[in-house]
Amino acid sequence: MALSFCGSDDGVNAYSVDKGVLNNGCFVDALNLVPHVFLLFITFPILFIGWGSQSSKVQIHHNTWLHFPGHNLRWILTFSLLFVHVCEFAEGIVSNKMMGTDHLHLYMPAFMGFVAATTSVVYYHNIETSNFPKLLLVLFIYWVLAFITKSIKLWKYAEFKVGPQHLRFCITALLVLLYGLLMAVEINVIRVRKYVFFTNPQKVKPPEDLQDLGVRFLQPFVNLLSKATYWWMNPLIIGAHRRPIELKKIGKLPIAMRALTNYLRLKDAYEDQRVKDPNRAPSIWRSMYRAFGRPILLSSTFRYLADLLGFAGPLCISGISDKNTVGVFHFMSSTKLLQNTSVLAVLLFLALILQRTFLQASYYVTIETGINLRGALLAMIYNKILRLSTSNMSMGEMTLGQINNLVAIETNQLMWFLFLCPNLWAMPVQIVMGVILLYYLLGWSALVGASVIVLLAPIQYLIATKLADTQKSTLEHSTDRLKKTTEILKGIKLLKLYAWENIFCDSVEETRGKELTSLKTFAFYTSMSIFMNAAIPIAAVLATFVMHHFINGTGPKPSAAFAALALFHILVTPLFLLSTVVRFAVKAVVSVQKLGEFLQSDEIGDDSWRNGDMSVTLEAGKKHLGVTKAINRKQPMRYKMDNYEQPTRRQMRPTETEDVAVKVSNGFFTWGSNLSTLSDINIRIPTGQLTMIVGQVGCGKSSLLLAMLGEMQTIDGRVYWSNKSNPKIQKHKNRYSVAYAAQKSWLLNATVEDNITFGSPFSKQRYKAVIDACSLQPDIDLLPFGDQTEIGERGINLSGGQRQRICVARALYQNTNIVFLDDPFSALDIHLSDHLMQEGILKFLQDDKRTVVLVTHKLQYLIHADWIIAMKDGSILREGTLKDIQTHDVELYDHWKTLMNRQDQELEKDIQQDSQTTLERKTLRRAFYSRETKNQIDDEDEEEEEEEEEDDNLSMTTNRRSKIPWKMCWCYLSSGGFFMVFLMVSSKLLKHSVIVAIDYWLALWTSSKTNQSHDSYYLPVFIILCAAGITLCLITSLTVEFLGLSAATNLHHNLLNKIIHAPIRFFDITPLGQILNRFSADTNIIDQHIPPTLESLTRSTLLCLSAIGVISSITPIFLIALVPLAIAFYFIQKYFRVASKDLQDLDDSTQLPLLCHFSETAEGLTTIRAFRHEARFRQRMLELTDTNNTAYLFLSAANRWLEVRTDYLGAVIVLTAAGASIWSLRYDLPSVGLVGLGLTYALTVTNYLNWVVRNLADLEVQMSAVKKVNSFLSTESENYEGSMDTSQVPENWPHNGEIKIQDLCVRYDPMLKPVLKHVNAYIKPSQKVGICGRTGSGKSSLSLAFFNMVDIFEGKIIIDGIDICKLPLQTLRSRLSIILQDPVLFSGSIRFNLDPERTCTDDRLWEALEIAQLKNMVKALPGGLDAVVTEGGENFSVGQRQLFCLARAFVRKSSILIMDEATASIDMATENILQKVVMTAFADRTVVTIAHRVHTILTADLVIVMKRGNILEYDKPETLLEQEDGMFASFVKADM
Repeated sequence: MALSFCGSDDGVNAYSVDKGVLNNGCFVDALNLVPHVFLLFITFPILFIGWGSQSSKVQIHHNTWLHFPGHNLRWILTFSLLFVHVCEFAEGIVSNKMMGTDHLHLYMPAFMGFVAATTSVVYYHNIETSNFPKLLLVLFIYWVLAFITKSIKLWKYAEFKVGPQHLRFCITALLVLLYGLLMAVEINVIRVRKYVFFTNPQKVKPPEDLQDLGVRFLQPFVNLLSKATYWWMNPLIIGAHRRPIELKKIGKLPIAMRALTNYLRLKDAYEDQRVKDPNRAPSIWRSMYRAFGRPILLSSTFRYLADLLGFAGPLCISGISDKNTVGVFHFMSSTKLLQNTSVLAVLLFLALILQRTFLQASYYVTIETGINLRGALLAMIYNKILRLSTSNMSMGEMTLGQINNLVAIETNQLMWFLFLCPNLWAMPVQIVMGVILLYYLLGWSALVGASVIVLLAPIQYLIATKLADTQKSTLEHSTDRLKKTTEILKGIKLLKLYAWENIFCDSVEETRGKELTSLKTFAFYTSMSIFMNAAIPIAAVLATFVMHHFINGTGPKPSAAFAALALFHILVTPLFLLSTVVRFAVKAVVSVQKLGEFLQSDEIGDDSWRNGDMSVTLEAGKKHLGVTKAINRKQPMRYKMDNYEQPTRRQMRPTETEDVAVKVSNGFFTWGSNLSTLSDINIRIPTGQLTMIVGQVGCGKSSLLLAMLGEMQTIDGRVYWSNKSNPKIQKHKNRYSVAYAAQKSWLLNATVEDNITFGSPFSKQRYKAVIDACSLQPDIDLLPFGDQTEIGERGINLSGGQRQRICVARALYQNTNIVFLDDPFSALDIHLSDHLMQEGILKFLQDDKRTVVLVTHKLQYLIHADWIIAMKDGSILREGTLKDIQTHDVELYDHWKTLMNRQDQELEKDIQQDSQTTLERKTLRRAFYSRETKNQIDDEDEEEEEEEEEDDNLSMTTNRRSKIPWKMCWCYLSSGGFFMVFLMVSSKLLKHSVIVAIDYWLALWTSSKTNQSHDSYYLPVFIILCAAGITLCLITSLTVEFLGLSAATNLHHNLLNKIIHAPIRFFDITPLGQILNRFSADTNIIDQHIPPTLESLTRSTLLCLSAIGVISSITPIFLIALVPLAIAFYFIQKYFRVASKDLQDLDDSTQLPLLCHFSETAEGLTTIRAFRHEARFRQRMLELTDTNNTAYLFLSAANRWLEVRTDYLGAVIVLTAAGASIWSLRYDLPSVGLVGLGLTYALTVTNYLNWVVRNLADLEVQMSAVKKVNSFLSTESENYEGSMDTSQVPENWPHNGEIKIQDLCVRYDPMLKPVLKHVNAYIKPSQKVGICGRTGSGKSSLSLAFFNMVDIFEGKIIIDGIDICKLPLQTLRSRLSIILQDPVLFSGSIRFNLDPERTCTDDRLWEALEIAQLKNMVKALPGGLDAVVTEGGENFSVGQRQLFCLARAFVRKSSILIMDEATASIDMATENILQKVVMTAFADRTVVTIAHRVHTILTADLVIVMKRGNILEYDKPETLLEQEDGMFASFVKADM
């Protein structure tokens, strides 16, 4: 019987039971089998039946996931049980080797125990998910039986004097303990859930989160194994392959992670400190520690465990490389077992798996805590913003920029600090342990190597700080460059018409040059940092072994040498990271300081009617709903609205008309400097009537409104709000919500409709009425998606008047008793303001009997007022009705009268003009007209997506989404220059070969058991190799960075030149934001992010490849195992890359709305507070924060998913490598040194595998920037050459200014219809020609045709005998002048704006300014011609800007001037002067005027009337006027 259970040694009857049954060891072991077999017999049928029936409901929804009590403890105990069984099994096998024959009883029960333990946990998991606790009885019986049988064994061992010095006794004792604990856990479940032995079992509901099907982030709810391996992420990540991950897919956050929950935690901790010690400012650090300290401690514990387990690697290597034979023992001691190499290999594998699991768990916990902290801080900052005193904002103590920085930068820095925080205390421990182990392995010489590492660490820190500084300066330069680029793009039409592109292009290139200089420094420091990281271990190893040689006279043993090598690799990481962590810690301290200052800043006065805090969010909506129905009954139907958190409307009772809505008595108010802005205010505002506040600019009208709203600081006096309206609701003294339209219009980033309804329920009639009153319909019709178009910061830019009317509409639409309108007419022209006054204020608001307070400068409306408040210098001049004032204060009344007359004259003048509004609408139409072809306003990469999605079958999409963009990589590398690419590739390969050579040489040296003389042969070679390795490290790190730099230089240069020389059509189609994005975000990625990613990717890939190569060359058998591993790796990276890209996009796209919401709130504070919408905005902020946090959490969980998987793969690689080398060692194939080398390399693979994938994913995302830039590089440029040479054009061409237009056909794009069809005209030298026609008749296109800006595909224009299509563009455009409709000024000096080429004398410039009526104004400016012009000429009025543009055209003394609706934004008086000037100054030149108002061309020599691209009438104006029914005549009539 070769395989008998009790063995068949000669002369021993293993089966005899003479000495008592239990005294036969074999019988006791057999007894131990019973519980295991029992469990397997019972559970297998249950599991199979269960699985069979479950297959119908495969997807058990997670609302049934209920953890039984002691869930985590049970998993931990089961895992420990499995580990002990493995040890028992190992011990049995090793002991069995020493017996004469096979003794199955030594290891069979251990094996069965392992199987049973595994089954128990699977069984438990299934019971738990189906929530059927009665079946747990089986486990309970199993634990009891196992406990009893193991106890018998232990008792017998004790009886036979087998004690703790023997391994088998320790293992059995451990098993007894574990079974006992598991039994206790099981009893506890019975005690809590009462599912058996009790009459009424306890009903348990799953946690709230899981009942809510929207929660998809399951990390907190799954079992321990799934938590550790992120198994629950599988469906998400693999599903991403089929269809992209959207916001719906990632669902909501679990309650514990929501911003609100964490905000309350942090706030309690913060407020507690305030209560304990009211005089000291609460410390944010302390509150953070109290709110989030526990998870950080947990994470640190995981981290310590992981670090300690990390040292198992080097120790096992030294053990495996030592060859020991083992003597014969029946009962072995623990040390003997550890000398068995196979056991060591398995232990190494387990240690690696555990270490990696703990490390990832530690990372995950810190990241989750960091995200929670960020959510809490954002909510805290937001709440503070809502309570900031307005004076703080206006006095500039808190700028918007600071608030944005707090939100975007400081909170993120604190979050990052938390991520890296455990490193701060884990690293020193790791370093100390490492040094101790090194000393134990190599003696004193190890300390030399360690000191090399430690001494070089400060240099790392220095480099890190330098990097941060350089980044700052780079940022400044790139902001500067962006500003210039933006100006160019905004004024591109002008630049092209004046042929100034190149001048401006050069100025951008110059700034880019400065930016590149600091990028060079940046690249240099980055490469130094990479170099240090790669070179330090080589230097340390070199120092150590050279010292060892000199101290001990020989090289070290192979086991020690390779263990030391592995240790050095472990030590470098913490030191490299330490510099980063320290830097982040410093930044975090600064951030906390800023946050503290912000949270301590002044808040708005807490009057009795201010309502409170976060608590409002939930009840706010419900508060008023009960009463509404009853009250609105008498109202006309269209106003029947449910109120969202606004006090209800009240009806008027005749007795109440004399009521006062607001009363201010004896008020002194200030903006915070303690000098009162408003003094001695006593006013009342009658209910349900129209009150007007008038006075000069700056006399405190707006401040008075804000003071009533409680925005100003009250020094003295009271503001009373009448609460009579409805006693049922207004029990608490809560001021009504007031509909308020501020002077500076404020829009949300939302649709037009959302901006107007502003959170109130939508009622169609009311909405329509409001829109008509504000005459918004024509503007809405122009928008591409009607009132569903996004407007605001990120949406479409509306003009001032349009924005203001939307704000007024918002105030009208709100269902509030009181409406405050702060100068709603300021940006409107006369027609609109009249309409608004009549329809909106008098009709809509008064019908509604709402109390209206109107601040205005338009005195002609005073007749409508029921009550007038006149102000002067911050106090009240008069208060009363117009009649009162007329009788009591004649002087004031007369003063008003004269002003009114003046306004009436203006009014008449105004009516002659084509009103400003039509102009605004025109610009809006232009903006969209040009984009109609695309019909995509700000969809960034719509075009790119479109191309790819035409073949949308599933196979295609999956394929597309998992492909790596090799083409783009090649495009990027080739723009870096071939020489650099060659250098990079060759130096990288060389470097890695040398590093392998160093280690290989070390293996040979340590394995050679030789005398002194040989060492002297090994040592110099070793030193030379190390030196070469260090030099190559330096070269590679430099080449990669500088390759990236040259690529960035070339790409930006080409992009700029392409775009500036693109035809004007390109700018019409492409939204400005999209072009700017190429210059900002994409250029930034190409400049700073791609090079380090590329470096890291190549380094980790080559390290992994060289490691696998080394292992395969030492033990070729390893290659067999490599195949399945490679396949697994391929799938992991393929799935991960797609999912990661989606999640990254989600994170980016959810971040922007959040930041916008913050800046939006800060800008519109007064409005939000007046409307009392704080709670709604707070809710919105919490939603946005949670959405962004969800995306970020999923992204980091996906990273953990990947790392756990690649780390386990790495552990399997180590196990197979160890197994292969042990197997080969049996046959004495490789030398021991080589085995150590192979294992050291296998260990590095685990560290670098996940970096390969992470960097691949990052590079893929970053390459899309190259792709976008590249897509612009393929645009066509304008044809600048022309067929004539510049030398053939006469110097003074065009000297006469004679223009012949022959059969001209023009179109904007070969795809589009022609805009001018067969136009013929002849203009004599120095003739004054006027061209008129309706919008879109082709007038402007004609003016562009003179400059060859559009596609002239038939016919020609001949100026002074030369066909303009043959001329080089530069020549043509520099010899003609044009004045455009929109005035464009550039930042710089006035001189630069008039003459960027610097060719004219000062006299000529002054002369031009004089012609344009600007001489006196410019003379008065500081610096005269060198006075500053801000961006876009904002420091001059629109009229003045237009005059500057005229002056610019006069500076250029060309004999042809084209004026394209140039006088549109100038008042009549100036315009008349101009007309005269043009006639005199240009008496001898040809002037073509494209008329906006027909009366400007009545004096012309020739008038051309156009319609739909054809000439309709062509003659002298007098002749045309005689044709009564002519087009021109009708225009003139309409204009009069």
